[in-house]
Amino acid sequence: MKRCRQPKSVQNETVDVTDIEDIGFSGKEIQEIRASLLQWYDENRRDLPWRRISSTGNEVGIEQRERRAYAVWVSEVMLQQTKVQTVIGYFNRWMEKWPTIHHLAQATIEEVNEMWAGLGYYRRARFLLEGAQMIVESGGEFPNTASSLQMVRGIGNYTAGAIASIAFEEAVPVVDGNVVRVITRLKAISANPKDSKTVKDIWELARKLVDPLRPGDFNQAVMELGATICSPTSPSCSKCPISLQCQALSLSTNQESVKVTDYPTKVRKAKQRHDFSAVSVVEIVEEGSDSKYLLVKRPEEGLLAGLWEFPSVLLEGEAGVTSRRKAIDSFLKQSFGLDMRKSCKVVLREEVGVYVHIFSHIRLKMYIELLTLRMTEGMQEKQEETTTIKWKYVDEKALSTLGLTSGVRKAYTMIQKFKQGSSIPATARNRRDKKSSTKAPSRLR
Repeated sequence: MKRCRQPKSVQNETVDVTDIEDIGFSGKEIQEIRASLLQWYDENRRDLPWRRISSTGNEVGIEQRERRAYAVWVSEVMLQQTKVQTVIGYFNRWMEKWPTIHHLAQATIEEVNEMWAGLGYYRRARFLLEGAQMIVESGGEFPNTASSLQMVRGIGNYTAGAIASIAFEEAVPVVDGNVVRVITRLKAISANPKDSKTVKDIWELARKLVDPLRPGDFNQAVMELGATICSPTSPSCSKCPISLQCQALSLSTNQESVKVTDYPTKVRKAKQRHDFSAVSVVEIVEEGSDSKYLLVKRPEEGLLAGLWEFPSVLLEGEAGVTSRRKAIDSFLKQSFGLDMRKSCKVVLREEVGVYVHIFSHIRLKMYIELLTLRMTEGMQEKQEETTTIKWKYVDEKALSTLGLTSGVRKAYTMIQKFKQGSSIPATARNRRDKKSSTKAPSRLR
């Protein structure tokens, strides 16, 4: 880890700064920081549902401790990449449905994804389910140390430290973005916060600060400080309980060229990959019955693993409507035996619009179409050794309750708005023949 009086953005250059192997907190600093932070936390901590469950004293029995650990686990996983106010409702609904790991272990991935819908980063939900199943299958006893918690699928250093310190009072640190910000400002650390050695050193500094008598409260106090006072762009230094120990504040006071917000050093983000896909919302209509939609399950590994979506095909780049439809038609024929000329009749085919879905590392531009079909032959999934695609039909009611990603749900919302805004009544639209596909594309605005 390195330290610099005048930090610069980390790009490709090497900044000549002093090694800080010997930089740490003195005994006096540690005592002052602990006392000030814990007093501030006791007076200012937010009333959050998972804290109510985890705030019982040390005299509780094993069952209550494990319930506390489970609540901390669920809340910490939900809070990754998600704001507190958004998480509260999800947490309450989750705990009402699955109040213990034993209840969660009996859930299906479809139920979990449905509950998680809207939070994003769905792998977190799958790891929660798989972790609960792993604990229950191993005897049902909740691991109570940071090292044993890391043996559970999906639990890393941070989550293990949070559970162990908050639920089981183990004196271990936690380091998230808030903690990194607080510590780098306390010590004016300008080294690249993403560098593996810097990360390791920050963990060590955090370890030295942890209060052995109240480790859970102290860890929450540091995270709370970073979330509410020591913010990334507008820190409220005048309200900070440890401002006297903050070297970044001291530097900024004495040097106009230095700002508290210079720490931690800004790291240039990797350039997002630009992907393009054709999405076909396939609606199956039959006389005397409600419309149904075709959903396809994504592979169990990779992006959005195991989630349901409308049929889609990745494109080589920007593509015209003819190329997109050709790609979709090929996919539907190869995967499901849906031949536009033989096994089904095209009632309606319209370009609905474009939606850009942003992932952390991918910018996905989705071209969305509505493809309404009337079957002339039974739809059969192609049975080949190399084909493992899972699919199902769902009606509108079921579709509205499924755990769909925000991108899939946005596509469905666009389809609904398109239908509502169309001047063609639904009954008449369902009677239209294949000529409908030649109509000029309609687009949402």
